[in-house]
Amino acid sequence: MSRVVKNKPVMKVERPGMYSLLQDLGRLGHQLIGVPVNGPMDEWSHRLANALVGNPADAAVLECTLTGPRVSFGQDVLIALCGADLQASAEGRPVPLQRPVMLRAGVALEFGERRAGARVYLAVRGGFATEPVLGSRSTYVRGGLGGFQGRALKKGDVLPLGAAEETPLAELLRDSGLPMLADLPRALTLPAHLPGRLRFVPGPHWAHFTDEAKDAFTTLPYRVSQETDRMGARLSGQALKLKAPLELVSEATVFGTVQVPPDGQPIVLMADRQSAGGYPKIGYVCSADLPLLAQSLPGDVLGFEPVTQQAAEELWLASETRLGAACAKAARSLR
Repeated sequence: MSRVVKNKPVMKVERPGMYSLLQDLGRLGHQLIGVPVNGPMDEWSHRLANALVGNPADAAVLECTLTGPRVSFGQDVLIALCGADLQASAEGRPVPLQRPVMLRAGVALEFGERRAGARVYLAVRGGFATEPVLGSRSTYVRGGLGGFQGRALKKGDVLPLGAAEETPLAELLRDSGLPMLADLPRALTLPAHLPGRLRFVPGPHWAHFTDEAKDAFTTLPYRVSQETDRMGARLSGQALKLKAPLELVSEATVFGTVQVPPDGQPIVLMADRQSAGGYPKIGYVCSADLPLLAQSLPGDVLGFEPVTQQAAEELWLASETRLGAACAKAARSLR
């Protein structure tokens, strides 16, 4: 049992993990003053985790990268984990992914060896109740704002939780005497990805690249670099060359923009991307495929497949329909 004082709506960090950050759906509307959007790398997993505990979609959850933390709570809590499989457990019992789980006060939730994916999302019923900055609880580490004190979690941190109504699972946990109790499994759908393939819409500077570059980008493999982070997924492969040098004016960036710096190695801009960029843009990864990229690891090999703008919009609508159905099914499990 942990030393957390019971009956307090808090989460205590006993071990922080590699990089554990609070993220809601992002800090929108501030790029004009140089503040990035931030938010989750894998929005699908973020939103589904919130739905599983009955939170609104934009509630802050904990995004844990590669090595998860060890945490405990001051009161019985309903949690959900979505995304990467980091072998979560509570008092030696496996904690399943994609299911509501009641965790008894003081019982430590911890993570083990990674099995699949890069990031797991921990949602807590009631959400994390840190103070919003510019309308968001997302952590922007480079700017030192938002989340919990503007940084990744550290050992000994105590995070406030929001108030939440009980669910039937809470009563069952009290009667059971068990350290945790998982709800019945639900057949929740996952994002519809093409394994190892990212679909993209050609960008505004597509025509400025050589035919060899366009052919390489759409037919050859690109490997995720060790320098990849929340700001951008750096890829390595055949260099992509322009027909002639371009002089560009910096403009606002979006999640999924594929820009090509002078060395010809593409970078896909991610959640913590800079607010503006001036490198040539060869394309935009379809929003429906961004969760696949968010769960990729350095060394993974990816390919790019061009689609039309209309096809990209249809993929996004299909993704939203699948996620909406999954969230509705998840919500029914709380009744």
